[in-house]
Amino acid sequence: MAEQLKPVTRPRLYEVIVEQLCAYISQNAMQPGDRLPAERDLAARLGVSRASLSQALVALEVQGVLSVRHGDGAILLRQPTEDGAIRALREHADRIPDIIEAREALEVKLAGLAAARRTDEEMAAIDEAIATMEREVSDGDRGVVGDEMFHRAITTAAHSSLLAKLMLEISGLVRETRIESLSQENRPRASLEGHRRIAEAVRRQDSQEAARAMAEHIRMVSDVALLRAGN
Repeated sequence: MAEQLKPVTRPRLYEVIVEQLCAYISQNAMQPGDRLPAERDLAARLGVSRASLSQALVALEVQGVLSVRHGDGAILLRQPTEDGAIRALREHADRIPDIIEAREALEVKLAGLAAARRTDEEMAAIDEAIATMEREVSDGDRGVVGDEMFHRAITTAAHSSLLAKLMLEISGLVRETRIESLSQENRPRASLEGHRRIAEAVRRQDSQEAARAMAEHIRMVSDVALLRAGN
């Protein structure tokens, strides 16, 4: 009899909230384009903190189920299934460490190359990306567009076609972790400051400092709640 027993796994809170949100969407026959109740209302109904609810909403955003935008709330993009959502959530959490390793291997090198090889026009594109993210963050948004622009501009300035191709291959996975990271409190502003340090090293054409600043930046933005919750 004992051989048939299996350890009981306790669901993590964000998984329970994801299940509840999927059930709510189904029970209310929500269609793409419909808006979920405000976060404050949802958190009160579920009896959870806004931070825990936000983590669950971001998990569904990463899966393409919801679009969560500043001032717009959470809008349904496609119908989820409870089992599918939880499975995708766990798969996402499992691959985050691999994505972080890949970013460290590729983007640190790209930053160093960008400092050595960038043109004035490419430096201007890096500055424009920072300005875009600054506007987003100042407006209370997460800065996802500016963040993507910045890392793409660094990749372009590195003039390494193979490394650029490898970055393109993992761009979808990197976007998952980008959304996860920038959804955390105070992270957009901290990420923006990291970009500025990298940009200044690239401007001075200091390859060693650019690589160091990129490594530090990736370590910081890779500290995501989903990994901490899995410990």
